[in-house]
Amino acid sequence: MQLFYTPNLELNATHFIFDKEESKHIVKVLRKSAGDVINSTNGKGVFFELQIELALEKKCSVVVLSSKAVAPKPYLLHIAVAPTKNNDRIEWFLEKATEIGIDSITPIICDHSERKVFKTDRGEKIILAAMKQSLHAYKPILKEPISFTDFVNAKRSGNLYIAHCDEQHKTQLKNAVQPNQEYTILIGPEGDFSSKEIDLALKNNFQPISLGETRLRTETAALVACHSIAFINE
Repeated sequence: MQLFYTPNLELNATHFIFDKEESKHIVKVLRKSAGDVINSTNGKGVFFELQIELALEKKCSVVVLSSKAVAPKPYLLHIAVAPTKNNDRIEWFLEKATEIGIDSITPIICDHSERKVFKTDRGEKIILAAMKQSLHAYKPILKEPISFTDFVNAKRSGNLYIAHCDEQHKTQLKNAVQPNQEYTILIGPEGDFSSKEIDLALKNNFQPISLGETRLRTETAALVACHSIAFINE
């Protein structure tokens, strides 16, 4: 099944018109015509079955045949991760985390960050493609980059964790969490968090955790955290 993204389509809607870009993709690239049935999601938990009413390259209109609301996951996962020096690696994480199931992602700029700039628009495209490919009804929220200090100092609800490599007592993530809760996990850059950053996180009630005995790349650590939370909540 091919899935389209229609963020402005609400649960009780009866008609919808695709924008120019998506209309061209449907009519010219996919060669869909009037009467064909396609599927979409608004990324907010609703699937739609749509029938093409008017197949024009600049204005493809559809009739809503049916809609189905999907219940959200029983947990919320927010991962704040430092962008990697190699941009492909953080984009790989965005794709795979979306496939596995994540609710929000925040790029954080840290003391040891080798990449200080993150292109949110590019990240949005990767998340959107992964959401459609994996047939998810919910689109993860990609937040704008923020400094580590500002992120940690902001008031946050739920369970707060920081994964770092310092030699100090840490709890295995699998032993630290309980299912069906809200989690925020900090994942640092290639050079790890600075000692100042770790101290600041601890002062703001972030619990130090371990993701295993081996040292992981940033994007691998973030994905391990994402999968571990998903596994615990199965």
